[in-house]
Amino acid sequence: MAEATTAAHPAPGLAVWLAEGPAPPRLPLAFESFLYLRPEHQALQAGAPPVLSFYVEDPAQARTIAQLHLSLDAEAGAASSPAQAPFGAVQLAPGASAAAVHLLLDAAEAQVARHGLRRLALRGYPFAYDPAGAATLAEALRQRGYRVALAEQNYHLDPARDYEAHLHPSERRRLHKCRRHGLHFEQEPPFLLPAAYEFIRACRQERGQRLSLPLERIQALFRAFPREHFLFSVRQPDGEWAALTVAIRVSATALYNFYPASPLRCNSLSPVVLLNEGLHAFARASALTVLDLGTSTLDTGPNASLLRFKRHLGGVAGLRLSWEKAVG
Repeated sequence: MAEATTAAHPAPGLAVWLAEGPAPPRLPLAFESFLYLRPEHQALQAGAPPVLSFYVEDPAQARTIAQLHLSLDAEAGAASSPAQAPFGAVQLAPGASAAAVHLLLDAAEAQVARHGLRRLALRGYPFAYDPAGAATLAEALRQRGYRVALAEQNYHLDPARDYEAHLHPSERRRLHKCRRHGLHFEQEPPFLLPAAYEFIRACRQERGQRLSLPLERIQALFRAFPREHFLFSVRQPDGEWAALTVAIRVSATALYNFYPASPLRCNSLSPVVLLNEGLHAFARASALTVLDLGTSTLDTGPNASLLRFKRHLGGVAGLRLSWEKAVG
C-alpha cells in the first residue's frame, strides 16, 4: 500500500490513498458505496485480474469523498472499472468537486502507465442514480481527453409516480388481463434459485439470449449480500411461474431489475407488466427512488422493441456512458 499525491490538478487539503487489492478505505466514506464498488463484492468477481483501489481523502473532515477500483489486465494491455459487474467508474460524495475527480484520475492514470498498460476504460452508472455526481464525472473526463466509447439509453421507473396511471394503454390492458386470469406477484425464497435460474435460462434461450452469470455466482451473491438480492415472480393460479426476475438493491435508493424473464407461451398475457408493478410497489414500500430497468443494447445496436416496451411501462429515459482513454 502506498500514498499517492500529485500536483497536476491541485486540490488543496485532499490526498489520494492507493491500496492493492479490493481494499476498504482508511477513512469512513462520506457516501454510501454502490454495491458493485464494495470490496466484498469485488472479491467475488471470479477470475478478475489484480485490482487497485483509489480513495480521495479529506483529512479536515476525516472522510473519504471519492473512490475508484481498477482491474489490471496485462494480457489486454488495459485497466478497466469494473472488473466484472454492471458498472464501476468513479463514485463521488455529494458536493465533491471536479478537482477531486482530477486528483483521483491523476493518480490512477499514473499507476496504469506504471504497470505498462496502454488503455483505461470506465463503465459508468446510470445518471439517474446520482445525476449531480454523474455530470461532474462526465465533465472532468471530457476535460481529460476521455472519449465516450458507448452512450446508452437507460430507463427507470419512479416509484413516487403511480404505476398504472403511467402505463401505455396497451400495457394497461395487459395488466388488467393478467389480473383477470388470476396471475399474482410473489417474493420467492432463495432456496428456489436453482429452479428459478433454469426457468430464466430457458426463457432467455427461447429468445436467442444467454445469461451473463452462472448459477453458482448468483448463489454466492445471494449468500454474501442477502439484503441486496431478491427473487420475485409472477405465478399463475395453478402455481406455475409466468415470469421471474432477480432484483438487486444497488444502493439505499436504487433497485435494479437484473434478470427479467417470461416464456414465449405467456406472450399473450405479458406477465412482465405485472412483474414490474410488483417491483414498483416493493421499491415504493422500501423508500427507493429508482427502479432501474437497465439498458437495451444489442451487439448490433439499440434493441428498438425493448426500448419501446420500457417507454410503454412509463420508463423515464436517462443516460449511461462508458469512456476510454489511451495512457502511458
